[in-house]
Amino acid sequence: MASAQMHTDDFFYSDFDVYPDDKKVGKHQFQVSDMDGAKLVQSDASFKYKILFFTAYRYEHSAAECWADNCLVKFDATTNSNGDRISVSGEQTGDGFVEDSGDSPIVLPACVMTFAYWNAEFINQSRLLNPQTGEYLDVRVEKVGDEIREILGQQIVATLFRLTALEVDLTFWYSSTNEWLGLESVVKGGRIIRYELS
Repeated sequence: MASAQMHTDDFFYSDFDVYPDDKKVGKHQFQVSDMDGAKLVQSDASFKYKILFFTAYRYEHSAAECWADNCLVKFDATTNSNGDRISVSGEQTGDGFVEDSGDSPIVLPACVMTFAYWNAEFINQSRLLNPQTGEYLDVRVEKVGDEIREILGQQIVATLFRLTALEVDLTFWYSSTNEWLGLESVVKGGRIIRYELS
């Protein structure tokens, strides 16, 4: 589609600009590569929102994930949300998927998925792991329908889905070949955070 997104059989890369309202505040990049039958996923986000000359909000997030057969095998994630630092990790074991966010480890089912927008299969899940917080959330995903969206200056037929969960309300869309094209999330105060391919 453009350098903002590359997709082959064994490699996927997306580079999104992030907007609250109409002001660009940062980027979120995703890279997925195949290695010996596993998928290695790297996600890096950095947002900085300024009012006049003062930084009102800063967000940094980095996550490294390893997947096999659409199941999360291992992950490590760190987040800095306006000075609040959170580290979460997890790994498949013989007992299930053990997730650790600093308190007592939690044992989840052996096969879990995160909010893996890069993999359209995740829309079929009823529970998802939030790698930022370590929460294992009940989710509801419903198909909204097809719309014409402008993506990188082109008019594209996109299929929209809405996902809701505890304090989560977002809409995301895919191309006819299941390429992830964008996202909008409702955040505190009713503001909209929007991801657009850059």
